[in-house]
Amino acid sequence: MFYVFLLLVAAIGVGVYLTFIFQNVPGMKEERLGKLEPLPPDVGTWKMDEESAAARAAAGEGLRREVRVFYDESKNRLYEQVRYRAQDSAEIVRVDPDRQLKRRRIKG
Repeated sequence: MFYVFLLLVAAIGVGVYLTFIFQNVPGMKEERLGKLEPLPPDVGTWKMDEESAAARAAAGEGLRREVRVFYDESKNRLYEQVRYRAQDSAEIVRVDPDRQLKRRRIKG
């Protein structure tokens, strides 16, 4: 039982050490895990979505669906934002909650 406790303490210690090293040593995460894929070229620009099922459903309601990819620099995260505009007045009718997009890591 003592050896199980000792292994548990060692595993926790290694986890805490790696967490602090990856957060505080510049370049350590990229060196060990790979670099994040580049951001899309159209970050921050709203685009009309016409081919998805959600866009067709919105068109049935008299709305236009607009989508953009937003990069939050403070949190280093990529989000997809969706808003719906009225077709006749171009007024924003509703907004979907932001959906976080995962960026893959590239080795090499």
